[in-house]
Amino acid sequence: MQENIIIAASEAQSHRHSIGRSTWQQQLSHAIRDPQTLCERLRLNRDWLAGAQVGHELFEVCVPEAYLKRIAYADINDPLLRQVIPLGEEALTPAGYVVDPLEEADHRPAKGLIHKYAGRVLLIASPNCAINCRYCFRRHFPYSDNSPSRAQWQEALDYLRNDTTIHEAILSGGDPLAASDRQLAWLVEQLESIPHLKRLRIHTRLPVVIPDRVDDALLGWLASTRLQKVVVLHINHANEIDQAVVDACTNLKQAGATLLNQSVLLRDVNDSTATLAALSERLFEAGILPYYLHVMDPVQGAAHFDVPDEEARALVAKLRDYLPGFLMPRLVREIPGKGSKTPL
Repeated sequence: MQENIIIAASEAQSHRHSIGRSTWQQQLSHAIRDPQTLCERLRLNRDWLAGAQVGHELFEVCVPEAYLKRIAYADINDPLLRQVIPLGEEALTPAGYVVDPLEEADHRPAKGLIHKYAGRVLLIASPNCAINCRYCFRRHFPYSDNSPSRAQWQEALDYLRNDTTIHEAILSGGDPLAASDRQLAWLVEQLESIPHLKRLRIHTRLPVVIPDRVDDALLGWLASTRLQKVVVLHINHANEIDQAVVDACTNLKQAGATLLNQSVLLRDVNDSTATLAALSERLFEAGILPYYLHVMDPVQGAAHFDVPDEEARALVAKLRDYLPGFLMPRLVREIPGKGSKTPL
């Protein structure tokens, strides 16, 4: 059995301390991007490698060091590992699982802009992520067609200027914080100049997977904007929140941001009452309010994460016995064509 373990513990342990104080850009550039390295670093049995390579060919691995160090060694059932390791099951194509589960292609009036809901629009501020979550509903998204240059952003910005019913701009991606602070500061300055915009919402996982992303440059443009600021984080398990994440969240709050969290209900990751309760408690300790608990969008390649609606409702019903109302996330599904998220 010992020969099936890919890397020695002493070597792996040395990797755990290799992050140092490198910048977030350096950490992103050095993220693990192949399944063999991921398996080696976590000392996984070689039996997992073939399936990981199959999944990687469909949607590449990307795991930064700061996130890797929170994953247990040699444990394929670790809830953080399950979110990022490719599996052979991703090649299955069951009925109902599609490449565009939310039909976003029907709601793109300008390059880099998605307008599905009244009063708010979503801007694809970056095509890149710091981590590739295997259940991502945009794992097949055509980012090459939705990554505007500064000149091309003008069409989207004109769309916002001409629709006075829009009060909120949502920066998304990819992950918007994967863009440079210079680019983000410029984009937010353009949004600020639109009088009827009131709020800036940022949907991001970067402060969780690379907490050093919350640096002085980011905090500078975030704190200075006139727009009300909401940062919606994406955290699925309490083990994702270490002290570095808490510190990053504290800095975001000090910059004037309201912090919310949205999770996805995932098989073998957080599909138990105890796990969801621990997540809500840990979120609040970090200064984050639970917001949404999404049932998974039926994206091709992620069917093995699915938790049926009936089971999801039962879990949340039990959760109410353990949590105060303000720590209860709203169980929702996003249904194409609906004017808002649909409560379950």
